Amino acid sequence: MNYIGQAFQFLRDHNEGVLATVADGKPQTRVFQVMRAEGTTLFFATSAKKAVYGQFRANPNVEFLVLHEGVSVRCAGSVSFDVPEPTQRWIYDNNPVLPRLYSSYGQLVYFRLPVVHLEYFDLNPTPPIAAHLNLLDGTMHEGFRGEKYSF
Repeated sequence: MNYIGQAFQFLRDHNEGVLATVADGKPQTRVFQVMRAEGTTLFFATSAKKAVYGQFRANPNVEFLVLHEGVSVRCAGSVSFDVPEPTQRWIYDNNPVLPRLYSSYGQLVYFRLPVVHLEYFDLNPTPPIAAHLNLLDGTMHEGFRGEKYSF
């Protein structure tokens, strides 16, 4: 089964989730919205005035988690700020919240998360689906699905 395709379709359909960073050696979470998804890369926007921007600069390793109706997708990787200007403009023009908060697309910092590790978990079927995928080497292994279905 193509869990990578399912996971990224899920993220396009349910784009609000929790982004985790590290500050002073401690995790910090906040709600973020995926502004765009291309292949296995997620795009976001924030302000350079926010603490999260400094956290990205100090340690670009993050995780992003979305949960909806028993399905969760957790993505891990390192953020990068090399987002092309046309993509920045598209994000600003296609998100109704951003123009309400910022006067132009140039007032924001855009970053992307090339997903390196992905966990797709679906509690709806029996047994549940628990897939851990390494997108760098293309490997997958099943995660813990409860004592009845673990091997």
